Amino acid sequence: MKQRKASSGKQNVVIGTLGVVKDGKGRGAKRWNMWRPTIGLVKQDDFVVDRLELFYPPSYLRMAQRVADDIQQTSPATEVALIEAAISDPWDLAESYRWLEEFARHYPFNTDKENYYLHITTGTHIHQICMFLLAEARLFPAQLIQTSPQPDADDKAKGQLLTIDLELGKYDLLAKRFQEEAQTAQEFLKEGINTRNADFNLMIAEIEQVAQLSDAPILLNGPTGAGKTQLARKLYELRVNKGLTQGSFVAVNCATLVGDGAMSSLFGHKKGAFTGAASDRSGFLRQADRGILFLDEIGELGLDEQAMLLHAIEQQCFYPMGSDQEVHSQFQLIAGTNKDLQQEVANGSFREDLLARINIWQWALPGLADRRQDIEANLDFELEKYNQIQHKVIRFNARAKRRYLKFALSDNASWKANFRDLNASVVRMATLSNHGLIDEKNVDIEIQRLQRRWQTTLPDTSNSAIELSHYLSQQAITQLDLFEQLQLTSVIQICRQCSSMAEAGRRLFNVSRDQKASSNDSHRIKTYLNKYGLTFTQLRAG
Repeated sequence: MKQRKASSGKQNVVIGTLGVVKDGKGRGAKRWNMWRPTIGLVKQDDFVVDRLELFYPPSYLRMAQRVADDIQQTSPATEVALIEAAISDPWDLAESYRWLEEFARHYPFNTDKENYYLHITTGTHIHQICMFLLAEARLFPAQLIQTSPQPDADDKAKGQLLTIDLELGKYDLLAKRFQEEAQTAQEFLKEGINTRNADFNLMIAEIEQVAQLSDAPILLNGPTGAGKTQLARKLYELRVNKGLTQGSFVAVNCATLVGDGAMSSLFGHKKGAFTGAASDRSGFLRQADRGILFLDEIGELGLDEQAMLLHAIEQQCFYPMGSDQEVHSQFQLIAGTNKDLQQEVANGSFREDLLARINIWQWALPGLADRRQDIEANLDFELEKYNQIQHKVIRFNARAKRRYLKFALSDNASWKANFRDLNASVVRMATLSNHGLIDEKNVDIEIQRLQRRWQTTLPDTSNSAIELSHYLSQQAITQLDLFEQLQLTSVIQICRQCSSMAEAGRRLFNVSRDQKASSNDSHRIKTYLNKYGLTFTQLRAG
């Protein structure tokens, strides 16, 4: 650090924080004899502060105004702007960083006319760390400055001003330590698997950085079995290890939430809210308070649940069913989906405003077939995991492993269920291994088993079977259970045979429609087809 010399040609703008303890020292005339960091800042002979942007906590406005008045008496030429820092917990790293980052992104910096400095003497240590990180990332195009007392000086209230060198490249050991810590966190997210796919590794590096700097919603896209749940859990564990999250990890598969049970499961209910509500229920959102809520298959939520979820994310509160008392829950949302939510918005089955809110950070997890260079590392990982769970030592012989990998890396291996396929395959081979060794015979049998599974075709349901591939992509088809494929095929056949949705509805809902006081068969057909991105008009057109 070195003494700061006065600038020429440009104005000096300092951004700092009210020191609620040190800046508030002294009463009456005595305060002028005490060192107060923010006052000492404007008393420097060789450093003129033309403008001071001073953050203050909401409950300290009067103190901030008193300090601003003292600055005017000390340095009349200094313009003081008081800015309320709406941070509920100044010791919360994520909240403090997010507020400062938002301020920096919207501040009208003009480096051609102004020099900027961040005064980091005051504020919590978390606040100071965030200022350092934002300056090092150049979101604040500023230098860091620090004031400190000089007990032996004639003017003890003046103190001294120092600048801090931000060029981390000069500090090789420090830079190396940062790199090693980041690499360790990335390996943690990958569960120690030595992945080779460059795009995947780049994605994990980005996720690791965001996980430690932001608690904004995260959206994970990817086919079933790509590892969305596992990654969400590792993100939670990483944040817990770093002291960024204190609550629980609550994982919910939205496809299992049906009818009134969806509202009750997510938001809870009061006793007597509906038939069968024999006692109060807290709900998943409340259980995730101060933790992480993982909503897998979020595209399966109904529109009413989506509206309440949006309110809960934005306001951090919601009403349980049957209650007029708000419940507060501060959670980070991680959402998973194998659907194209933009298409779901176009279809009317997903709220556009909710998608905008949860789409701040979005990553697409590739399927196993798109990461073939990582199959061997994941094969070793799955076998080691089996050994730990079963307390056994099962190994491949060299020829068997080469044979399995040759098939696994070939185009003949579709890996339709992604890592679930690989996990099940390893479990089968390990279970049927001879004396702890997976040999060529085990591998050959397993390859045949996988081929039979992947080559399963949709059986004809009539003399003129409909090929789903005429309407859905191959990727979409492989993500449907055989039950869904058969059901959808039957619906398509009937729709093509009918002249209207109402006629198709009468045939498809021939029993349940009579049990309803008012039936809207066309709406039921439309909603069902929208789930797959289809329309009745499209089917009629063939």
